[in-house]
Amino acid sequence: MIIAIDGPAASGKGTLGKRLAHHYGYRHLDTGVIYRAVAYAMIAMGADLNDEALAVAVALELDPEKFGNPILKTQKVGEGASVVSAFPKVREALVNFQRQFAADPPGAVLDGRDIGTVICPDADVKIFVVADPRVRARRRTLEARARGEDADEEAVLADILKRDERDKNRTVAPLRPAADAHTLDNSNLDIEAGVRAAIAIVEAARARR
Repeated sequence: MIIAIDGPAASGKGTLGKRLAHHYGYRHLDTGVIYRAVAYAMIAMGADLNDEALAVAVALELDPEKFGNPILKTQKVGEGASVVSAFPKVREALVNFQRQFAADPPGAVLDGRDIGTVICPDADVKIFVVADPRVRARRRTLEARARGEDADEEAVLADILKRDERDKNRTVAPLRPAADAHTLDNSNLDIEAGVRAAIAIVEAARARR
């Protein structure tokens, strides 16, 4: 089974996907980390994030062993990821990696912003996660401060709104729910309640099969 988790509510979404994968004994891939890894590699070398050719070259040389680097979760890298992920050739370079991950047994949970629409359009279950932008900003600010970062909530909110607008309007793989996706609003849900809601969606889908 392939479970696709998409949506603008990035904060907490990766945790949701990870928890869902653990519940079912599946593998988990936070695809946003892939684009963050590309952005971080370019930032580390002092490169221009708008250099599409270089971004493609970096994407083709990614080392999955480095996806766990905590610096990939920082706001600066997240902003960079939104820039490089808008490049059609970068997305193309990373599609096969994601699809192969999804296809390998015993099953997989992938979360990102184009899983149900582009990467795995035939996923067994598609969940589109949303939340009020101010709630997302508050959560992300608290997460950043917990990592020791000096995060300003209003600046985080501005970044969230800018990124959502950019992702919704990009020409390739725009952020939107798949026609058969189930919307999950976690504005008023903690992670435990969010996981329970996601499991209920998956179980309902399995019952219909």
